[in-house]
Amino acid sequence: MRILHTADWHLGKTLEGRSRLKEQEDFLDELTEIVKDEKIDAIVMAGDAFDTVNPPAHAEQLFYESLSSLSDKGKRPVVVIAGNHDNPDRLSAASPLTVDQGIYLIGYPKTEPIEIEVTSSGEILSIAALAYPSESRLNEVLSETFAEKLLRDQYDIKIRQTFQHMSRQFRKDAVQIAASHIYVAGGSQTDSERPIEVGGAYTVAAESLPASAAYVALGHLHRPQMVKRAETVARYSGSPLAYSFSEAGYAKSVTVVEAFPGKQASWKEIFLTSGKPLVKWKAKEGISQVYSWLEEGRDKDAWIDLEIHLEDQLSIEEIHHIRKAHQGIIHIRRFYHDNPLAQKTVQSQHVPIEERFKAFYERQTGGAVPDDETVKLFLELASGTEQEEGDET
Repeated sequence: MRILHTADWHLGKTLEGRSRLKEQEDFLDELTEIVKDEKIDAIVMAGDAFDTVNPPAHAEQLFYESLSSLSDKGKRPVVVIAGNHDNPDRLSAASPLTVDQGIYLIGYPKTEPIEIEVTSSGEILSIAALAYPSESRLNEVLSETFAEKLLRDQYDIKIRQTFQHMSRQFRKDAVQIAASHIYVAGGSQTDSERPIEVGGAYTVAAESLPASAAYVALGHLHRPQMVKRAETVARYSGSPLAYSFSEAGYAKSVTVVEAFPGKQASWKEIFLTSGKPLVKWKAKEGISQVYSWLEEGRDKDAWIDLEIHLEDQLSIEEIHHIRKAHQGIIHIRRFYHDNPLAQKTVQSQHVPIEERFKAFYERQTGGAVPDDETVKLFLELASGTEQEEGDET
């Protein structure tokens, strides 16, 4: 059986107020072509379909249209589990309508594997699907099945025993895999992930992943990577797009798994071509070097984090000119040589605008934290203001 593993789509996510919807559409179109070219029998999406618990309507529309295309009218099963960014109730609400189309939407952790007939391969796929297991969600599920003692155990032990419980129920003649949205100790993180390992309390040991599974499909970490020390083949497929500049230069991919009943799976990486790259420019020779890059059309279809080394302050007119010349420039960070006063002036500007707004909001409200919708609205307004100012120059 050929299974495609993907995760962390984050539909609706923006980059400092800039829409990524077209890039997300392009990725899902490319994914549809990959499943055809690779003759994929089933798809596992390991969490964070959306970027917020209340995604915009266009993101939800893109999600369901894409699932319909990927499932090919029920011929190709698609399993989606909730991640820490997803609303589990909202994700699973459509299940009564989608299951007849071979689309399985799993909002909460389960204690029994899902068994799916995969007609294209003539086999059964048995999935131990552990949707994002927050402490409360996990305890609620376990309280119906496990003894009271397990509810008081450490998080890692709960995850391990839950997987063991599901593994014992695997059909022996089925392709047996597991899927979850968790942080496994030792994984390489980026700035664009919302931490779920809260001081290590939500960290899962690699040895806790189910050894009897032929493959463990993981979501949460945005860099594609294998899990070291796991007793089976376990992998993060990574996000399809770079969502922060800490991911600049990293290739994005999906994973194709070849699995058989009773055997450990093999896998290969399919690199993606859709999505704009995130690029860091470091202009050590000053603004003239930036103008030179702009004239030559460098990275014209990319998002740019620009650092300029300067002797004097950069004027507002120069900033507007740079932004107007390249619409993909997100940050302009100024570094002043031998000028401590100027350097101190711009230190706060090294912090992303979203973080500066959150800090300002907290100061103004006496400690309150803005919700996702408030932050999104601010970023949209800030982006629109910058665009208007740029158009005036």
